[in-house]
Amino acid sequence: MADKRDYYEVLGLKKGAAEEEIKKAFRKKAMEFHPDKNPGDKAAEDKFKEVNEAYGILSDKEKKDLYDRFGHAGVDPNAGFGGGGFSGFGGGFGGGAGGADFSDLFGDLFGGMFGGGGGAQRRRNGPKKGRDLQHGLRITFKEAAFGTKKKIKLKRQSDCPACNGTGAKDGTAKHTCETCHGTGQVQTQQRTAFGTFTNVGACPTCRGKGEIIDTPCTECSGTGKIIREFTLSVDIPAGVDSDSVITLRGQGEPGTNGGPAGDLYIVLQVEPHEVFTRDGNDLYLDMPITFEQAALGTKLIVPTLTEKVSYKVPAGTQPDAVFRLKGKGIKALRRSAFGSEYGDLYVKMVLEVPTKLSGDQKKAIKKMAEELGSDAYPQKNKFSKCMEKMF
Repeated sequence: MADKRDYYEVLGLKKGAAEEEIKKAFRKKAMEFHPDKNPGDKAAEDKFKEVNEAYGILSDKEKKDLYDRFGHAGVDPNAGFGGGGFSGFGGGFGGGAGGADFSDLFGDLFGGMFGGGGGAQRRRNGPKKGRDLQHGLRITFKEAAFGTKKKIKLKRQSDCPACNGTGAKDGTAKHTCETCHGTGQVQTQQRTAFGTFTNVGACPTCRGKGEIIDTPCTECSGTGKIIREFTLSVDIPAGVDSDSVITLRGQGEPGTNGGPAGDLYIVLQVEPHEVFTRDGNDLYLDMPITFEQAALGTKLIVPTLTEKVSYKVPAGTQPDAVFRLKGKGIKALRRSAFGSEYGDLYVKMVLEVPTKLSGDQKKAIKKMAEELGSDAYPQKNKFSKCMEKMF
């Protein structure tokens, strides 16, 4: 992916451009580099493909969001994140959620300009991938750390069982549209002073489908699709975090004309933990200690995600001192060649000052302070000397 240009740059846009800006820029670039306008020009053909690819991502709301957040890796189907169904964010350019129907768009752009519909027109009724879907899933902190298996319920389109997705009532069939002969399009020619222009549009008889249903299925009203609820099992690997995305291939909505089903993107949100916070694979813990523990040293029982461990705090430990327990963090989702399989646990010593003291307790603290003297506080003495120099 290192040699891929930024998709916004390809279309001459700034990051975060609006939908209309993206469409307008694509039309301009596609017209500039279209093969019919640049016959035999390999460089123009390559740029046309690049423009096509960029528009396929940026015109699709979900893919655009993934690209804005993760760059090319977010939309690369090979950019996996480990086993167990946890893979990249791809899904191709055909028919995603909110995605561009290139055959329609190219028909509008080039059908009447370069004579004839071209390959895009002929693909209008070809196989199309189904819509990609997205589903949010909340999991606990420990489930994210150790992995788990979850069952989710979602509603999605599926082929109507009554007509097997054909849209025609059982026992009947579709027939090829006699107006467009199954192409879904009709051509009209217009003679002008500049020559003859051929315009291609959707067939008014079959509304661009190429086929006509005489007796529609009563279950789906001739659409061939119904909304059904599904239960799916999702394997969540150890080490995921909030905004991690698990891709379930082929679990989106069904394709049309024999096209593959779309994909389902599971977006994870991890609930916070009572005492631990997380940064990457490392864990952080604030451990309250008393004055005497910090001054004299002590042995603390420190919690980790899996067990309790004993840690010796040295005498004279200062407030907010941090100690590291190696390998007691989160398991890495992907282990690098030189990295550890687990992160670390960082324990910060939080000095707790006593409150609601009785009279005798206050006297005891004052007596202790008198016995300690100023020599017991070298940092305070150093600060006092700095103050004397300043004023």
